[in-house]
Amino acid sequence: MSRKSPSSSLRCPRCGTEHPLEERFCSECGFPLVYAGYEKIDPEYTRGDLVRVAGGRNQAEAELIQNLLLEEGIPSIVRRTAGFDVPDYLAGGPRDVLVAESAVRAARQMLLEADLAPQEPSGVDDDKRGLLTTTLIVLGIVAAAMLLVWLLWLALPA
Repeated sequence: MSRKSPSSSLRCPRCGTEHPLEERFCSECGFPLVYAGYEKIDPEYTRGDLVRVAGGRNQAEAELIQNLLLEEGIPSIVRRTAGFDVPDYLAGGPRDVLVAESAVRAARQMLLEADLAPQEPSGVDDDKRGLLTTTLIVLGIVAAAMLLVWLLWLALPA
């Protein structure tokens, strides 16, 4: 399949507003712009706020992920990871890849299939189980200390 050459303008995949090539984000809705006439963007994947779905160790790695998402019709944006947003890093430093809320499930599925998905944090159940265990240990220590104080109080001469 031959790819069309880039047009002379950019279009917002969310609201369809045309923009000059110098722009990066839509002035109407703030969504990242794409070349006008790029049919791969699925408008269904442009609704909602931006959500982080992956990250790259540097600009090039993040752009690779971004292009893989674009091949699936999922528009995305790359930005410097918080804490590394110093211009001195140039193309170095970690980057976040963000997609609209409506595209999160499809993007994560595609990244899982490509073995690029970030490690999922431990489940809520594991967190609750850990908190319960810690709470029980603390309560046990407090109960033992109170028992010791009570026994010492009983042993004091009257």
